[in-house]
Amino acid sequence: MNENDTTPDAIPVTPSPVERLVERLANDFPRVRLLPLAACAAAVAAVWGLATHTPLRSVPNGELGVRTSRLSGDATVLRAGTVFVFPGLQDLRIYDLREQVYRAEQSASASGPAPFQSVEGLSIGVDVAAHYALDPVRIGTIARDLPADVGADVVAPAVQGVIYRVFTRYTVREIFSSRRAEIQQVIESELRPKLAANGIVLRDVQIGKVDLPPDYKHGMEALLAEELESEKMRFTLELKDKQVKQAGLEAEADKVRREKAAEAAGEEQVIAAKAQEEAMAHVLPFKQKQIQQRQLEAEADKVSRIKTAEGSAEARRIEASGEADSRNKLADAEVYRLDKVGKSTSEQMAREGALITRNPLLIQKTMADKLSDKIQVIIAPPPADGSFIGSALLGSGHNTPVAAAAKADDTTDKTEATQ
Repeated sequence: MNENDTTPDAIPVTPSPVERLVERLANDFPRVRLLPLAACAAAVAAVWGLATHTPLRSVPNGELGVRTSRLSGDATVLRAGTVFVFPGLQDLRIYDLREQVYRAEQSASASGPAPFQSVEGLSIGVDVAAHYALDPVRIGTIARDLPADVGADVVAPAVQGVIYRVFTRYTVREIFSSRRAEIQQVIESELRPKLAANGIVLRDVQIGKVDLPPDYKHGMEALLAEELESEKMRFTLELKDKQVKQAGLEAEADKVRREKAAEAAGEEQVIAAKAQEEAMAHVLPFKQKQIQQRQLEAEADKVSRIKTAEGSAEARRIEASGEADSRNKLADAEVYRLDKVGKSTSEQMAREGALITRNPLLIQKTMADKLSDKIQVIIAPPPADGSFIGSALLGSGHNTPVAAAAKADDTTDKTEATQ
């Protein structure tokens, strides 16, 4: 298009960046105008393509890159790192080798947009998760034959087709509880070869929460309640039956225990009788020996008593003989003592008689000494004739002076003794 050409019906066109760049080069560098316009445009286009589409691409760790040639269709598998991709001639697809998970989210609820169907035709929601990974050996085939989004375009339809088909074989009750593990194994067995044909390795299939229809859920709850009641009644009857059997077994065991106890008691008595008999066989000789021992002890005690009596009699005879001898000795001593005492008394009386003869007042003094413990004070004049003072105390007149004189002598002797 020429800038000077104007058309009434022409629509203004905005120049591209390449055209603006060429125009600027043409205005700034007059020599460039001499170059062919096509070569300049090609160079600018190449620069712009390299700037916007860099040939160096990066393959992250855990992933593989497949470089495909647009001319020949050859594919090259590239490991993690930096790779060269010629813009316009080669394409690069990156595939994740790590384990991936597909979840049937639209079928997780019984009232969702795409619930599963059971053999009764009821809609149920099941949380199904399929764990898969790409086979690194067949990654070239996957890049050549399969779509770019393997999970959405290959895995999802295969998993949904198998799961819908398998769930239609079972009832809601079997899916919910009784045959869940079997259903999981069936899904894996049917889905694994189907995915393996496309180079996809199925790890496992997991069935999670099962969402039942509301009406079916209420009916199942009522049915479960009745089943629980019946189970409770069955267990109660079994418990009663077991209790009856237990009581019978306990009675039988008590009977056997009593019989065993009676047998044991009888055997114990027999054993005790035998033991007593055997003990008596040993006790009787022992008793005889005890009797003989007691007889010997009695004989020994008799002999001992006789010996003791003889010794006592001999001792008494010896004691009597000694006592008789001692009495004879005592009698001789008494006779000797009496002889000596008589002789001394006779001699003393002879001396006293001679003394009284010489001193007649001694009689009065002696009498006063005898009466001194009975008579405290005696006042009497001595007899004038020197007679006995006692005659005056007795009322005899001729004896008064003698008694008074004796009293006076006695008073004088007491006075001297006190001094």
